[in-house]
Amino acid sequence: MRQQGKYYRIGEASRVTGVEPHVLRYWEKEFREIRPHRVGRQRLYREADLEVIKKIKALLYDEGMTIAGAKKKLRNTGRIKGDLPRKKTAEVAPILHQIQHELKTILEILDRPK
Repeated sequence: MRQQGKYYRIGEASRVTGVEPHVLRYWEKEFREIRPHRVGRQRLYREADLEVIKKIKALLYDEGMTIAGAKKKLRNTGRIKGDLPRKKTAEVAPILHQIQHELKTILEILDRPK
């Protein structure tokens, strides 16, 4: 198995983020943005996971949000990439339509008799 970047076990992730291990396990169930890699029963968190955990901690503890509110905030801001807002469906639809058209054209070319 090829691993890129540093991985943190749950105890290390807890120390780095200041969030107790049992809370990390709970948040993993509640927030789809936290998905540690698993080797057997061992959770391995990446730097990106730790950043999400820190963001969730700030939303819940510093800003006083509920879990539902924090989930909504994370959905609206995107995952980590500088917290850029996600593209609206209306903005993406024309691009997807163009890609679909181009793929159909490629299939037609490939299906032509030789």
